[in-house]
Amino acid sequence: MKAALVWDPAFSKYKFRPDHPFNPKRLELTVSLMEAMGLIDPSEHRVVMPRQATDEELLRVHSPEFVSAVKAMSEPGARPLDKRWGLGTDDTPIFPGVHAAAATVVGGTILASGMVMSGEVDRAFAIAGGLHHAHRERASGFCVYSDLAAAIACIREEYDCRVLYIDQDAHHGDGVQAIFYDDPNVVTFSMHESGRYLFPGTGFTDELGVGEGYGYSLNVPVEPQTQDDSWLMIYRDLLTEVSEAFRPDVIILQAGCDAHVLDPLTHLRCTTRLYEEMTKVTGEIADRFCKGRLIATGGGGYAVWTVVPRAWSLVWAALTGQAADNEVPRSWIQQWQGESPCLLPERLRDPADAYPDVPRRAEIEAMNRRALETLRRTALPAMRGWSPGF
Repeated sequence: MKAALVWDPAFSKYKFRPDHPFNPKRLELTVSLMEAMGLIDPSEHRVVMPRQATDEELLRVHSPEFVSAVKAMSEPGARPLDKRWGLGTDDTPIFPGVHAAAATVVGGTILASGMVMSGEVDRAFAIAGGLHHAHRERASGFCVYSDLAAAIACIREEYDCRVLYIDQDAHHGDGVQAIFYDDPNVVTFSMHESGRYLFPGTGFTDELGVGEGYGYSLNVPVEPQTQDDSWLMIYRDLLTEVSEAFRPDVIILQAGCDAHVLDPLTHLRCTTRLYEEMTKVTGEIADRFCKGRLIATGGGGYAVWTVVPRAWSLVWAALTGQAADNEVPRSWIQQWQGESPCLLPERLRDPADAYPDVPRRAEIEAMNRRALETLRRTALPAMRGWSPGF
């Protein structure tokens, strides 16, 4: 399968401060693990350097005033401007060059989308992307610009395609949802820990879209302590039903991996199995409905050393149809163990008995299932007919 990985060390410039949880070191660790495992085949897979998004591309989804404010706060010695822009907070501080760093993330995801839509590759992974909390006029939750919304807008404008956006991050994809909340040509489908317990406090089943977009926003807020089986059962069922109703032309998958039990910012109990199986299921849906067109991005993931490299290596392997070995190469462990603050794992996949079961498992699964049944009664019937256009 021909695929592209959008990667360059320049992505490390999107770094807020040394102790910030959104650490670009995870990208370098992941790519080096993919390479050590032989998952990047030069005959089939292209490693592509990103480019900086143009102002025109940013302005498809962000206001001119917001982009100008970000540029002003990018100057050396700049101070945060009006709080309404969402920059200068503990979550999303400013730093010199923030505009160029964020615009390069956007450009990478747009580049990945263009390569898939043009038929140059079948699949693409924009590993630094996934900034799903950025709004039209506000940065939020570690996200300055929305690479995801910008890529969707480019696809809509240049190819007139129906886009299914899937967000598997443990945090609700509120920014992407808001930007396309009234658009019936873009489905936003987010599975995440319930906003009752986790930032940004949104993403409930009654957030269904407005106007012509009613029914095209779907949210599955799962309960804390949710495990793989409950998540995957809902994902498989709902993704199939959504795709049959919507008939997408292309899928964009935000592959955040912070639902893992070891992630320090969430309260879920999933394992690396989730990311491998979700990507396989998504790929099957893309093959069935979208002629294989699938673009993946990164996203959340704050167990930088122990989870992210393994989870995203499994995403890449599943995305490209490869069977990844389970043993983490000794060379990779030796390369990074001296720098790691913890013992690095020796297996790519978590053992089935790695983490104990939760006592409320049946109750949690029943509560999650109710969210699925709610969407079956509301969002799915609201999706209208379609006319193939691509």
